[in-house]
Amino acid sequence: MKKIYLLAALIILFATNSCSVYNFTGTGKIDAKTFQVGFFQNNAELIEPGIDRRFTLELQDLIQNQTNLNLVKNGADLSYEGEITDYRISPMTATADQRAAQNRLTIRVNVRFTNKKKETDDFEKQFTFFYDYPAEQQLAGSTLNSALKDIFERITQDIFNESLAKW
Repeated sequence: MKKIYLLAALIILFATNSCSVYNFTGTGKIDAKTFQVGFFQNNAELIEPGIDRRFTLELQDLIQNQTNLNLVKNGADLSYEGEITDYRISPMTATADQRAAQNRLTIRVNVRFTNKKKETDDFEKQFTFFYDYPAEQQLAGSTLNSALKDIFERITQDIFNESLAKW
């Protein structure tokens, strides 16, 4: 019976010890303690009010939820800044009478990432994603909210993976 308790204790010890190097978000060990996310201004030709603030907050929330880093206003170990460079609606498929059957909203964000602890990780890169919706729907209300939710979820996760998860 003593051997079973010893074996169980060793298994628990190794299982919890391995999580200190790698965690479920895939980040591994992060040397930084703080991060900051600058305001991502909307510089796209087509302007949708409020998406700049929403994107900035969603990126902050994702990093806070998937790491143990502390959000600060300035002087952070990790810094994210950039701008929304493209917000575009384009027809994707047509019907037999030459009308759009489906539209696509595409958003592109330019990101500058700075790591004070490891400058080789710094990058400037564009991240893009899209959302398709039926052409008979207006891009407003719940359709717009669903589109922004899906697009921002994907773009913020791609930024996180590029900067911290190294996927």
